[in-house]
Amino acid sequence: MSWESRFGGVPTPAVFVDLAVARRNIERFQAYANAHGLAVRPHIKTHKLPEIARMQLDAGAIGVTCQKISEAVAMVDGCPAIRDVFITYNIVGEDKLARLVTLARRVRLAVVADSMAVAAGLSAAFAAEPEKLRVLVECNTGADRCGVASPAEAAALARRIAASPGLAFGGLMTYPPVGATAAVETFMRAAKALVEAEGLVVPVVSSGGTPSMMSAAEAPVTTEYRPGTYVYNDRSLVARGVASWDDCALTVHATVVSVPAENRAIVDAGSKALTSDLLGLTGYGHVLGRDDIAIDQLSEEHGRLVSTRPIGLSVGERVRIIPNHACVVSNMVDEVHLIDVNGTIARRPVVARGCIA
Repeated sequence: MSWESRFGGVPTPAVFVDLAVARRNIERFQAYANAHGLAVRPHIKTHKLPEIARMQLDAGAIGVTCQKISEAVAMVDGCPAIRDVFITYNIVGEDKLARLVTLARRVRLAVVADSMAVAAGLSAAFAAEPEKLRVLVECNTGADRCGVASPAEAAALARRIAASPGLAFGGLMTYPPVGATAAVETFMRAAKALVEAEGLVVPVVSSGGTPSMMSAAEAPVTTEYRPGTYVYNDRSLVARGVASWDDCALTVHATVVSVPAENRAIVDAGSKALTSDLLGLTGYGHVLGRDDIAIDQLSEEHGRLVSTRPIGLSVGERVRIIPNHACVVSNMVDEVHLIDVNGTIARRPVVARGCIA
């Protein structure tokens, strides 16, 4: 049975997830982590689905990573098996701190801080709580986003966190740039030594990033790893050589709505379905089975397909597209269609969609 006949009853644009591929991706990295003594704490930002989180936990993940409190709450509500949550984002503001306290009463929770200004707010919120909040120091190992700039600053902040009411120093965390495994080892090993010289234990050294995940063991100071996109993969990861088209679990199905020229067609998936993220690429996705086609232009509801030869598509025909960036696609749709191993399709709401606070 062709894919068109299997999925043709679903209105487009629509997002499909092949659970067999997702499970294979999960098990592949879990096996690597197990072989190298790494704990796996996947980032749910890619899928935002309780079903996928449960698959990751069943495979051996120790808990999940989230960015925002609302995202964590949505996942915990949807998947009671989630009992350990790490929020890798500076929590600032009274409302957010109050919600963080409520979440901490439900699950084992850890957060990050890269300054005493952030840690002071956490301390004020948790000083009266019976359980201390675990706080990891975020370190900048080259991504130049958040994080303290040096191992010495990491040790100084760790000392102050450990001395703050309501807080417990939980370790070190980084989100490094692609290919920076050596930088992670250098920075985090130095920071760990300086923290230990302060008389503190460093229970966790947490790193992440799908593009570098299969070299994570080359930074043996790392104790846990936080991959996100690995569960679906996407065009950007295929371009980096860390996945193949067969490893891409998420596809956007689109319908041809116009063929205005011999080498050009328009589909009903624009920037609202495919994302305008380029991630260093040219074009906005890969049409499966048609290497000659480029998606060279998006407006909100239109995607333009062009080819160097006659495009050979007809109005009403469907195409499957692997987007540049799967994580953003998950956040743009209310529901996805899960394809089970037996070929059945189940519609599922993306429960953590739009959770930005």
